[in-house]
Amino acid sequence: MPPRILVRPVQRHYDVTDVRTITIIPTYNERENACEIIECVLGAAPLTDILLVDDSSPDGTADLVGERFAGDRRVSVLKRTGTRGLGRSYVDGYLWALRNGYDRIAQMDADFSHDPKYLPTMLAEADGADVVIGSRYCEGGGVRNWPVRRQLLSRFANRYVAAVTRIPVRDATSGFRVHSRAALERMDVDQIVSNGYAFQVEMSYRAHARGLRIAESPIVFVDRTLGKSKMSGGVIWESVLMPWRLRFGRAAQPIPRSAL
Repeated sequence: MPPRILVRPVQRHYDVTDVRTITIIPTYNERENACEIIECVLGAAPLTDILLVDDSSPDGTADLVGERFAGDRRVSVLKRTGTRGLGRSYVDGYLWALRNGYDRIAQMDADFSHDPKYLPTMLAEADGADVVIGSRYCEGGGVRNWPVRRQLLSRFANRYVAAVTRIPVRDATSGFRVHSRAALERMDVDQIVSNGYAFQVEMSYRAHARGLRIAESPIVFVDRTLGKSKMSGGVIWESVLMPWRLRFGRAAQPIPRSAL
């Protein structure tokens, strides 16, 4: 049975007090943003803990955050080693959160493209859904500070994903999300193979394939003002191939490194 798609506009903020919640923030060379985004998240949703998953940043992001929040038990830092990548960072973060008993796991970027003000509403939406996607393309959502070319490319990418995979989600590539513990356990996140922005597509596909309830909550995505984008040719190529691998059941086979 396909998941129920909920699309509701933001109406008010909520307090979530009955579940253990953590927000995962992956970083790579985000020294300029990391401490400020953590402070903003704690201000917007003070009942969430935070796990910063740092991908061995040469600029010392993890050490800076560790020093700044050394006395705050709500903030943890996970320093990754080994294969780098956005997908691997999220998987390691999910597994850490599950091992540490969290019931609700949010995720967002460190560069302020995901505004923490939306987090309380998304957490509240999770009361009626297994997965909540902060959506740019449902009613009430949008983007800011993007050139027309990039807006068109993003919309095309999501329509491409929907057409190939048949996922009934308007913004399958969004990285602003909330998952329930049960959802991540059913999605077998330790078996995720995508290691770039295609990771979000694979997560959307797994949620749909397992019949999970998916909600899209509108956000306005704002392009980063500090730091540098992590987009690369390999990431784009993986994003093009992954929907087809999911459609024909080949996602479990890693994309050859020569293709990346």
